[in-house]
Parts: sequence; C-alpha cells; structure tokens
Amino acid sequence: MSDLQVQIEATPNPDSMKFLFNQNISDESVNFENFDSTKTSPLARKVFGFPWTDKVFIGSNFVTVTKQDWVEWDVLSEPLAELLKEHILSGQPVLIEASANDESDNDDEAVRTIKKVLNEEIRPAVAMDGGDIVFAKYENNIVYIHMQGACSGCPSSTITLKEGIETRLIKALPEIKEVIAL
Repeated sequence: MSDLQVQIEATPNPDSMKFLFNQNISDESVNFENFDSTKTSPLARKVFGFPWTDKVFIGSNFVTVTKQDWVEWDVLSEPLAELLKEHILSGQPVLIEASANDESDNDDEAVRTIKKVLNEEIRPAVAMDGGDIVFAKYENNIVYIHMQGACSGCPSSTITLKEGIETRLIKALPEIKEVIAL
C-alpha cells in the first residue's frame, strides 16, 4: 500500500469533495450522517473529529466528505487528503462491520429487478460523482431510496432522481409509478 495515491475531485455538490484512491479501500459503501453513526468506521470517526464535518460517505475506492458551509475547501482538501492517506497506510481499518444493500433471498422479483438496476447501472454512475443511491423499500409501485454522499443535498439531485434514476427504473419495471428520495 505504500504506493497509495489520493486524487481530490470536486463533486456537483459544492459542500462535498471526493477523495479518490488508486486502489480499493472498502468492500462496501456506507454513509455516516453524524459522529454517533461512526461506530463501524474508525476512518469516518476520525474525520468527524473535525467540527466542520457534516457527513462522510465511504465507497469502494473513495471517501466523500461533506463540510459545513462556514469553512472552504481550499483550506481543508489537502490536509484531509493526507489524513485519509495516513489512516489507510497505517493499516487501521476503514470499516469494521458490514451493512446490507445486497439482494436478499426474501426479495420478490420486482425488488430483485430494482436492486439489480441500482447496483449494476445507477450506483456505479453516481459513485463517479462521489455519491451513492441505496434502496430503502418498494411499496404501492413506488420505489424509495436514500441518496448518500455527494448526492445528499446536491443541487442537481432532483434532476438525477427524476430524469435518471426514475426513468431507468420505469424502463426496467413499467409498473413503477415514482421514485422518491427519503
């Protein structure tokens, strides 16, 4: 891991910055809304140690950090990139416990189709912008999702939701009436 590199990328959300690594750092994607939610991530806990941190999202090869608006990225981005790199190079875990967003044997065919489209097509696309889309539930022909990372609070998330995610899911499953972000 000594050749670990971090690339800093802006996201469509001006309060979020994506820190992209040249290798995988996690086997799953997990969103952390506050310090209390970081019990499963020593890395997210470390980032929340700074008072300007609003949210932390960990993807397979990136970390998206959302800051509060009273501080600017030109002050934070380089030191934060170094902190993330040092944590990973030290051998400390990024995540210590798994969460579930995968297919379940109990899912019906519609839910399996929705999760397949989300996991194979939509999630990789939004991960490029430092975000994630997580399935919450499907009831009464309405899909409910959580928008995480840079997608949460992004000015263009409504367009992504309606013109991207909803359009694609309706194409895969025409009985879907709407997709709603929780």
